[in-house]
Amino acid sequence: MADLANCAHCGRLFAKAYRPVCNACYNEEEKQYEVVYKFIKKKANREASLLEVSEATGVSEKTISRFVKEGRIRASQFPNLTYECEHCGKGIQDGRMCDSCNSKLRKELYTHDELTQKQQVKERITYYTEK
Repeated sequence: MADLANCAHCGRLFAKAYRPVCNACYNEEEKQYEVVYKFIKKKANREASLLEVSEATGVSEKTISRFVKEGRIRASQFPNLTYECEHCGKGIQDGRMCDSCNSKLRKELYTHDELTQKQQVKERITYYTEK
């Protein structure tokens, strides 16, 4: 059964089943997607940047970025369509963070894990009993 919720875009009350937006906003997004896709699928526009696509179509950069993040627009086919790394803001085409931020995070997690293990070894107390 669907829950009642407010639309994330317009704030209207709707029965939330599969999407966080009402049908009217969903249909509007689909129209925007069609406009963007028709623009970038033309051979002359395949090298366009996110800003250029936004200016030419009237669709916000945020919405176009979301289409790329969701995989609706394949960034591999359109090399200049990038969105920002969530950590440093560098342009990326896949995932949530760029390779350098991702490797930095992995290194920090590995270091933290090693320190935690060393701390646990230090805190172990052994009790001996005499016979």
